[in-house]
Amino acid sequence: MPKGFNPMQQVKSLQKKLAQMQEELAQRTVESSAGGGMVTAVANGRQELVKITIDPQVVDPEDVEMLEDLVQAAVNDALKRAQEMVAQEMGKLAGGLNLPGLNLPGLF
Repeated sequence: MPKGFNPMQQVKSLQKKLAQMQEELAQRTVESSAGGGMVTAVANGRQELVKITIDPQVVDPEDVEMLEDLVQAAVNDALKRAQEMVAQEMGKLAGGLNLPGLNLPGLF
């Protein structure tokens, strides 16, 4: 074991940084829209849908299926963007650690 290498200390440090990052990411949001902005979805770093906006012009009782498709597209893209945001931030955290053999893919 290399001199000065304390795996337990680094694991505790990682746990603390992960918890802090999760809290920070929960406060950050990403936005996506569909139908030229007619439906907008906002998700946070916990991959929770926090807001959805629907332009009244797109609400057509005769074509509910189109509205459903727009909502689904906006929400799915917002959640994908939230996952990408989390992965990017986690990559920054993992890149700064010196833990031999530690692999963090799929952490979230």
